Amino acid sequence: MDLNGSDRIRPLIGITTYYQSAAWGVWEGTAALIPGTYVEAVTAAGGSPVLLPPVGTDLRILDSLDGLVTAGGPDVDPALYGHDPHPRTVSQPVRDAHDLALTKAALEAGLPLLAVCRGAQILNVALGGTLIQHLPDIRPEATYQPAPGVFGEVAFTTAPDSIIGALLGEAASAPCYHHQGIEDLGHGLRVTAVAPEGTIEAIETVSPGWVLGVQFHPEQNPGDLRMFTGFIAEAARFRERISQ
Repeated sequence: MDLNGSDRIRPLIGITTYYQSAAWGVWEGTAALIPGTYVEAVTAAGGSPVLLPPVGTDLRILDSLDGLVTAGGPDVDPALYGHDPHPRTVSQPVRDAHDLALTKAALEAGLPLLAVCRGAQILNVALGGTLIQHLPDIRPEATYQPAPGVFGEVAFTTAPDSIIGALLGEAASAPCYHHQGIEDLGHGLRVTAVAPEGTIEAIETVSPGWVLGVQFHPEQNPGDLRMFTGFIAEAARFRERISQ
């Protein structure tokens, strides 16, 4: 029973976090944190969020989870996919190691995975793919980051017989905030959403399973929880299967 008196068991959803300088009350220091929009979206869609900071990583935590969200954040270290860094690339090695380890373990376990923005890039790199380090260099017409701290809006079309297509239909739009993107696809991945200018906006695994990486930010659109409700529903089915 949850604290609202419901007998329904909410799926436990891990969410990877930042680990950086922050302020709370009268204090300042290093903190594990995540934008509240992720927590709110998971909760509103029927899940219970479990925050996973990139310190003390223990893959056994996945045994207790019903789904994993790899959240947005800093750039992925280009050394991980064999490229030299672009002047605009800023990475955080501790998060790279954490998110890569959790992503690979989730894939191996068949755990439902929703990879958001940086998370989608981590998914691609985990499977041997590469990234475009600064999209404005090759697509200056695109405004994925209108201004610092201001989300843009990206339109995209979806592929038939895809998770994202089933959730959002043939075409949709969503908030976005990225200056990097997917270049060469990782092994076993396919593109399932593309923006008009050619930027890959969603990837999924070819093999069966619920794995969806999106370059945009669905958690920033509380009026449209279709992606999170679909993810949480799959997490509930996953828990039922492994409990049998």
